[in-house]
Amino acid sequence: MTIPQALAAALSQMPALAEMFRLFLSGKHLNRMAEPALWAELEQHEASYVSLFAALGFDLRLDARGFAWFHNSDANSNIGKISRQLALLFMVIFDAQANVGKALQRFTDWLIDSAWLTEVYKQQQDLLDAEGLDPDALVELLGRACNLGFAVEESAGWRLLPAVCRYLDHFESLALTAKTDGDEPSAPTEEDWAADAPDDEENS
Repeated sequence: MTIPQALAAALSQMPALAEMFRLFLSGKHLNRMAEPALWAELEQHEASYVSLFAALGFDLRLDARGFAWFHNSDANSNIGKISRQLALLFMVIFDAQANVGKALQRFTDWLIDSAWLTEVYKQQQDLLDAEGLDPDALVELLGRACNLGFAVEESAGWRLLPAVCRYLDHFESLALTAKTDGDEPSAPTEEDWAADAPDDEENS
């Protein structure tokens, strides 16, 4: 088999290649919950997709919890405003749910609506105002989270998707570090996110 024939054979095994490439290149995360057919295709031919994207200069990462993304390993990249605001949004959501005894690892079960977001805003108003986030801005930010594969909109509100684990993992790491150092956990800063910030279209 010649090289062109081998390439054609390989590409025939990846029918969703163009769709996946556009999705990942936009900065969006692929989630098993939201796009089960695409996820099944990626899982079935994981090695082929990883190898092909690597040859094109992209680092495709798959997490066993059900999400995938193009990873940016440049620790010196500028942290986009959206990444910083999403980090703050998810942090106050997790904090509010933890305060009422919700299991954080079950965040995909939570239904988030505008009224609840307003309550969260009241609880964390000083912190959110400092970032210029009022209740309307939080709703707009959740829309951006949907565009990036971190949430999905439903008729009654929004649900977080497994890709938010990237933020939750980082929050838990920061909390553990703060506990070890004897400090109170605080809002993640740009420096906290510099090593492994979830990418957005302003940060690509």
